[in-house]
Amino acid sequence: MPSRRTVLAATAGVTASLAIGADARATGVGAGAASAGAVTGAGRPDDRKLRALISRMTLEEKVGQVFVSRVYGHSATAPDQADIDANLRELGVRTAAELVATYKLGGVIYFAWAHNTRDPHQIASLSNGLQKASLAQPRGLPLLISTDQEHGIVARVGRPATLFPGAMAIGAGGSRGDARLLGRIAGKELRAMGIRQDYTPVADVNVNPANPVIGVRSFGADPEAVAGLVTAEVRGYQSSDVAATAKHFPGHGDTEVDSHYGFPVITHTREEWERLDAPPFRAAIAAGIDSIMTAHLLVPALDDSGDPATLSPRILTGLLREELGYDGLVVTDALDMAGVRQKYGDDRVPVLALKAGVDVLLNAPKLEVAWNAVLKAVQDGELTEARLEESILRVLRLKAKLDLFDEPYVSRSGVDRSVGTGAHLAAADRIAERTTTLLVNEDGLLPLDRGTHRNVLVLGADPASPSGTTGPPTTVLAQALTELGFTATALSTGTAPNAATIDRAVAAAEDADAVVIGTYNVSATSSQRTLVNRLLATGTPVVALAIRNPYDVAQLPSVPAYVATYSWTDVELRAAARVIAGRVRPRGRLPVPVQRADTPGQVLYPMGHGLSY
Repeated sequence: MPSRRTVLAATAGVTASLAIGADARATGVGAGAASAGAVTGAGRPDDRKLRALISRMTLEEKVGQVFVSRVYGHSATAPDQADIDANLRELGVRTAAELVATYKLGGVIYFAWAHNTRDPHQIASLSNGLQKASLAQPRGLPLLISTDQEHGIVARVGRPATLFPGAMAIGAGGSRGDARLLGRIAGKELRAMGIRQDYTPVADVNVNPANPVIGVRSFGADPEAVAGLVTAEVRGYQSSDVAATAKHFPGHGDTEVDSHYGFPVITHTREEWERLDAPPFRAAIAAGIDSIMTAHLLVPALDDSGDPATLSPRILTGLLREELGYDGLVVTDALDMAGVRQKYGDDRVPVLALKAGVDVLLNAPKLEVAWNAVLKAVQDGELTEARLEESILRVLRLKAKLDLFDEPYVSRSGVDRSVGTGAHLAAADRIAERTTTLLVNEDGLLPLDRGTHRNVLVLGADPASPSGTTGPPTTVLAQALTELGFTATALSTGTAPNAATIDRAVAAAEDADAVVIGTYNVSATSSQRTLVNRLLATGTPVVALAIRNPYDVAQLPSVPAYVATYSWTDVELRAAARVIAGRVRPRGRLPVPVQRADTPGQVLYPMGHGLSY
């Protein structure tokens, strides 16, 4: 067994001893551990010892603990030049290690677009490098490294890690066991790469089909069903010692505005909020959720001040803390989003968030501005040091609970044992099969017969593939059908096919035995409707896949066979191919109602609708 690094002693802080074992040498850093019971008592974080640790921190160190920031690069100390340039431009440092040292950060969030997540071994090495940089400080503390690994359309860590269907697909499957298994496996893989906090599950109840930001990221439109799946997924993550995060409080499911780009207003009454939005958050709290993320939106029935929930004492302290009894970590949604920046400047937002009851400030657009604003607010007395220490205690409690004081580092062998294993990938495939939903199947067109429908033309919208998946969707689907014994050809038609593209697709369809077309967010004016209607006119059998929103089926009522996959990730498309080919039976049921396109007040397919063979 490799020896371990002591990172925290009960009374003296971090020691400097390093003892590197075989696994640790493979990653180039020590394998850290605290002396027994340093910050825990009877297996729980020891507040007395944590408070003693806080008392020795400088004010600058205290301010740093409430910030979690992005940073560019695949390495903590040797990023590519383009990432050095991005760090200098946005953060004023060259590397992640410099960022941690400069701002004494409490945590770092990983993004694929920031080039943090190339592959599992690289991610583990980055995590170790960040922990080493943080622990090297005079009173160094382990970092809480986080990411948004919702699965489905939002995933920051891609192949060869295991990627699962997204929340609405899990809602279609309806299995709490599958939700728990997803959390357990996803948590185990993240932990092996040094990521101890996942900003999932989405606890929003998607009751608005026009919702541009939640949609298929939600488990569905039934508050109690969503609550059950949230609870199950949270417990799965807990079983792998990874912090789950219920988001976006107090509920982002009924909006037509994306809070990344605007300021949504939720018009629910207090009674409607209690009935529609609250149940999943209450369930998450009852399950012992470690963190809850705020929403950058206005709910006048809960707070008529005009401030977003992220900055609302009435919502975060009065409602979440006092009424719902939550005492875990409250983290903001990203502070670079328009929904929280429209009313106040980047220097006021972090201070107001802390005063409202937030513990962690996530991804400030200008870290130097935000960090110094909080520092000044404490120095000037606007924000008391005692209030800051309340949040730091919650941050350190979670770090202790997650064993970060004992085991801040990860190993290559741990990655190899846990990430993207055959058993995990097979579990993801089985779960995906149970989520695929057959909405329409006139005259038993599905499953396709290889004898009469061997030559299949696969058309589709081909939106950019979610992070870490193979893509494009038409290619993945055509390959999967070919592997199942069909002769499939892919032809990308885009989300807005023009006349020439439509003509080319129709000509190809006339020579095919069947057409499979992926539809993507079809509207009344979408040229995807024109394409599908032209394909139907050829007489060639047409199978459509709603590869994102299941609401597409309402815009294309003449399609003889319609399948909903809820996302266009590889695992869901491969499962759809097996359903189309008859290798497995469709088992999913709509977790949201689909309303008629011509009469939106009438339901075309109710929640629970789903066909099988």
